[in-house]
Amino acid sequence: MAMDLTNLSSNWKKLQATLKKAEKPSSSSSSTPRQHGLKRKRAPVNDTLSAHPIDEARKRQRIGRTMQTIDDRTGPHTIQEVENRDNGIRPRFTDGARFDKINAGLSPVYVATCLDLISIFRTALSTNSSPSVEIGRYIAIDCEMVGVGPNPDKESALARVSIVNYNGEQVYDSYVRPLETVTDWRTPFSGITPKNIRHARSLEEVQTEVAKIMQDRVLIGHSVRNDLEALLLSHPKKDIRDTARHPPHRKLAGGGSPKLKILASELLGLEIQIGDHSSIEDARACMLLFRRDKAGFEREHTKVWPTHTTASENATNGATNSPGKRRKQKKKKKKK
Repeated sequence: MAMDLTNLSSNWKKLQATLKKAEKPSSSSSSTPRQHGLKRKRAPVNDTLSAHPIDEARKRQRIGRTMQTIDDRTGPHTIQEVENRDNGIRPRFTDGARFDKINAGLSPVYVATCLDLISIFRTALSTNSSPSVEIGRYIAIDCEMVGVGPNPDKESALARVSIVNYNGEQVYDSYVRPLETVTDWRTPFSGITPKNIRHARSLEEVQTEVAKIMQDRVLIGHSVRNDLEALLLSHPKKDIRDTARHPPHRKLAGGGSPKLKILASELLGLEIQIGDHSSIEDARACMLLFRRDKAGFEREHTKVWPTHTTASENATNGATNSPGKRRKQKKKKKKK
């Protein structure tokens, strides 16, 4: 049976009209189809809504980075400025515009509080004192040096001070900021790195605390004179016991000044100064050497600094050879 082409064309036209009506967009904007390649606009955010927890965390991180930037970029760079900040004096920033830009949106009180906390934290990192430990009469000291100036092999500056008591317990330990420019850190021998000195304390502050600890105490060390010169301090010679000048120790070195490492190995059976030096370890070794031959140290010390007994001590000891009684005995002999 042959197809009616006229009816086919009319049916096709009806179908096309129906499809066109279905493809026409509706009047409502919500049913508008999204065109390919175009981004939908975001709805405006209501400012009255509370901040999201993630946004609060990001804000705190931004504030922390800002404070770190303030401390690193605009913080004091000279020794005087560091001391002023530690003493509560606000540093003067040379680039005020840059500081105002960094400090935008932060309270001045908040900034000052953060700077104070940073100073306290740095002091805690650079100093490790033990106020609960009893110091006692005998203390041992050791210092670490770094090379400064154009001749770092000959010129040294103090970088660390450590003190232990008679039992080897740590009494004081602090890094010291050298006054001169460091040209040789001597890390393989001193154990000092630039990171240790970054937050170190001033020499004047360390001097005051060390002098207070040494007062009226017997100071023990290896070549103590070098340590005192580095500290720019003095101590009565009668209150010093030097393990490098002890005669039995010098015999081991053929009459010269022995090395602390050799003394510790041969007399104590201890291996020290393996790798980086530690001033705490060296101070404990000096104290052990003193305790090993304490009687010998005091005997040699008495030869140079003899003790003089007073009249009251003679009376308590029951001494009968006083000058008055000697004169009486001589007079009796003359009469006979």
